[in-house]
Amino acid sequence: MCGVFGYIGAGNGGKICLEGLKRLEYRGYDSAGMAGLENGNFFSWKEVGKVAALEQSWSNTPTNLPIAIAHTRWATHGKPSRENAHPHFDQRFEIAVVHNGIIENYQPLREWLQSHQVSFQSDTDTEVIAQLIAHFYKGNLVQATQEALSLLQGFWAIAVLHKHHPDTILAAARENPLAIATRPSHKESFLSSDPYAFLISGLDIFFLRRDELALIQAGTVEIFDSERTPIQHLPESFKGESFLHSKGSFEHFMLKEIFEQPDTLNHALHNRFIEELGTVEFENFTLSAQNLKAVDHILILACGSSWHAGCIGALILEEKTSIPSRAEIASEFRYKHSHLTANTLVIALSQSGETLDTLAAIRHVKQKGVTVLAISNIHNSTLNREADAFLHLRAGPEVSVCSTKAFTNQICLLSLLALLMARQRNMNQEEGRNFLSELQQLPNLAREVLTKQEEIAQLAERYQHYDNFFFLGRHYMYPTALEAALKLKEISYLNACGYPAGEMKHGPIALIDKNLPVIGLCGNQRTLVKITNNLMEVNSRGAPVIAFAFEGTPNLTSFVDEVIFLPLSSDTTAPIPFSIATQLFAYSMAKLKHSDIDQPRNLAKSVTVE
Repeated sequence: MCGVFGYIGAGNGGKICLEGLKRLEYRGYDSAGMAGLENGNFFSWKEVGKVAALEQSWSNTPTNLPIAIAHTRWATHGKPSRENAHPHFDQRFEIAVVHNGIIENYQPLREWLQSHQVSFQSDTDTEVIAQLIAHFYKGNLVQATQEALSLLQGFWAIAVLHKHHPDTILAAARENPLAIATRPSHKESFLSSDPYAFLISGLDIFFLRRDELALIQAGTVEIFDSERTPIQHLPESFKGESFLHSKGSFEHFMLKEIFEQPDTLNHALHNRFIEELGTVEFENFTLSAQNLKAVDHILILACGSSWHAGCIGALILEEKTSIPSRAEIASEFRYKHSHLTANTLVIALSQSGETLDTLAAIRHVKQKGVTVLAISNIHNSTLNREADAFLHLRAGPEVSVCSTKAFTNQICLLSLLALLMARQRNMNQEEGRNFLSELQQLPNLAREVLTKQEEIAQLAERYQHYDNFFFLGRHYMYPTALEAALKLKEISYLNACGYPAGEMKHGPIALIDKNLPVIGLCGNQRTLVKITNNLMEVNSRGAPVIAFAFEGTPNLTSFVDEVIFLPLSSDTTAPIPFSIATQLFAYSMAKLKHSDIDQPRNLAKSVTVE
């Protein structure tokens, strides 16, 4: 959560920082702010709401600002307001700080500072950082900042300006991502929560590691450890892609990204299989066949939509490889006493590769000597750098906060991994070719589902007046139902619950009445008879029943009110076309509700707080 951006050089720092914030707005849009120095004076702007409001405020008094820091906020401590917007200053207005993360011990530090006659202007944890640096400052900004950081508990990525150091930005990080870029030829430097926000070629990129501090000047950077010892960092190569892609003819990025899925699924599959052998070959894959053959347990760690993809992937992996596999919510896993062996393979799923709960979980398991495979959509992410091996989703930039194409590519990639590992074990060549053939049909299946857009939109229109929904599924369709319910919650702000259909009779059926539509995902042949029985049970109790089902499924119309027929596929691949259909349903409902579809309230794309 929260986006940090900074600039120092001969350019227009105000304009450059605003452009950077636009690319970081997916990280939070409760408020935005910017501060910079010009001719020894601080200038600052803060606005509630999105970056556009800040840009309008800045344009009223545009200032070039050869040095500036900026921030887009996802509120943690203190409500969204101008007072709580970043940057935060010390009481003498000499230090400005922007911050991504949480200071867990801010309250006792605040009280200690107040006992030293320090007055606060906001309700945030961040202001403590600025006030602490000011308290320790005796002329050496690096020393004062590190003294302040030594007292903090929690996690952070910060940028600091000081009125008496107009040629310097200080940056520091613990757990949260922070990238620094220099362009010596132009004598300018940048910093950002996400390197994709730089969007300039020919940059030297440096990623701050835990408890490192960087002294950034125009075109140069010096990095220190927590003892103020200089560290030699080599710049890294970076494959950048613009997050400012046009929506084209689509009304929202989410709809565009839904319709990109035939292509992104094709990208996930492209050049990753050996068709005649019915197996998979990943590019630059550092886990050997020997490593994979030794695996006796698979654990998938993820959050949100990635966890749902992980649940589906675990079922596929276990079915195809016969290796016990399970998916766990990363934020909960850290507090368990799980038995992991040296032959456990941990797969970490994250669209951004910066999800803090997932990073914390893999750091926990790596202490036990376990191999970690990262699957993410972003090259150079923290997750990829800390894992033992990495697979790229190839979904392309996903601008909408609500994940669509990254989710389906995660399932596709886990399916490819399952095929690779199964062929190394118990799956023969013919079975491998058959499974590969099923996966190769995914782009076409996605295209067929997209032809149902208008039919699904009409369905949403008929049910837009309901406030609660139940999604039911069995086997692969159960986690698919969880994801369908999450999509409806995220962008339509409706109460939706995903549930295993067989469990309805063990309690939730008490909720069933005429005001609770039940959506059954009938995309699993193995359990089709069972789920149709479950839908009959809720139908008999007066609930409106909607079915998403394979074409040719018999007898549904006798006990359901609505049916959306989807192309026939295998049970293993069905979660992808069924998920695309429910993405369209959630999108249509949100549009009818006039929601902010690409940037839904209270959510951010990259979740970097616990």
